[in-house]
Amino acid sequence: MTETTTGRAVSAAPPGLLARGFAVLRIFFGLIYLSNGIAKAIEKFQYDWGFMSFNLITKGGARGLATSAAESTAIAPLRFVFQEFVLPNWGFFGWFLTVAELLIGLALVFGVATRAAALGALALIGPIALMLIDSGQYLWLYPVDLVPLALLAIVPAGRTAGFDGRLAARFGDRWPF
Repeated sequence: MTETTTGRAVSAAPPGLLARGFAVLRIFFGLIYLSNGIAKAIEKFQYDWGFMSFNLITKGGARGLATSAAESTAIAPLRFVFQEFVLPNWGFFGWFLTVAELLIGLALVFGVATRAAALGALALIGPIALMLIDSGQYLWLYPVDLVPLALLAIVPAGRTAGFDGRLAARFGDRWPF
């Protein structure tokens, strides 16, 4: 209970409710990464399910995003890394990105090493977000991904409705996720 300026006690959200909310957020982001990883693995970006149609990001689409970001960024070190190392070796990095997204997606969906998975997702999207920070795009385009992932890296969201809960029970404080 917390006290307000009117002197009445107001109940804070119960911890169990917050834990379930973070579990939903974790699973949602897991589905995002898993679906984009699958799209990269099968190189299919357009989907029509009859009641809805949508696009996902394939390896080719990711390369286009990385190329555009590297060409337009004012952050010289990132431009150098992407133009001289990542993009010329896209055969490797495209598959690396695919496998990383699949693993991150599975880890978040099943709640295994959740904090590490969220950090991995931040490591994938962070450099692109930094390179595009001054591109005149919609202000919240990348923060809408970055902020929830940062929260998932901080909060042990896999301990509710995930395997991290079982592993934490078994290993106690030695299980950091």
